[in-house]
Amino acid sequence: MLSSASAYAESVDMVMIYIISVSVILLLGITAAMIYFVIKYNRKRHPKAKQIEGNVALEVIWIAVPLVIVLSMFWYGYVDFYELRNVADLALTVKVKAQMWKWNFEYPNGKKTDTLYIPVDETTKLEMTSIDVNHSLYIPAFRLKEDVLQGRTTYMILQPIKTGSFDIACAEYCGLNHAYMYTKLHVLPKDEFEKWLNEGMESKESAPADTVKTGTNISAN
Repeated sequence: MLSSASAYAESVDMVMIYIISVSVILLLGITAAMIYFVIKYNRKRHPKAKQIEGNVALEVIWIAVPLVIVLSMFWYGYVDFYELRNVADLALTVKVKAQMWKWNFEYPNGKKTDTLYIPVDETTKLEMTSIDVNHSLYIPAFRLKEDVLQGRTTYMILQPIKTGSFDIACAEYCGLNHAYMYTKLHVLPKDEFEKWLNEGMESKESAPADTVKTGTNISAN
């Protein structure tokens, strides 16, 4: 099983374990029942078939029990998904642009990178759009995948619980070099993230002022 980097990923894993466990129990139960009836009601023991009457109680049970199991699977997964898609307390919003064949990330202060950096124990929202064909941003360690479409903004919520580097891939075939459309997600401690976010931005902010000053001196001469 893949390592999980968020609470949501852990809940997805638990849902998967639940579904697989129920499936294995049903498989073993149905297989055992089939073997039992094949042995008990084989042709040698019962050469002449008997008319079998319906049993209302049995029919209700085999409809109700699977229904309850399927609804429990749905509810178990829906609760966490609903909470993740309706997060209001956001610490950071990053704009994501996908194109053949790379990812571009833009931060609120104007910083742009081709690698995603976010702080740990904070909620980050990715607002995503494509400038050409359809893509799909997939982060396996977070158990999250969202289509990235041209002319439409989709979003993804990240709530990392540990630091580290994780793969980002495109999960929608987008052309010749689709298989190479990979980048990294780096989850940093909050102080390190703030330092990285502001790194190099001061010089960029002061550049226009220097240019104006220089231009004024040239004109005066």
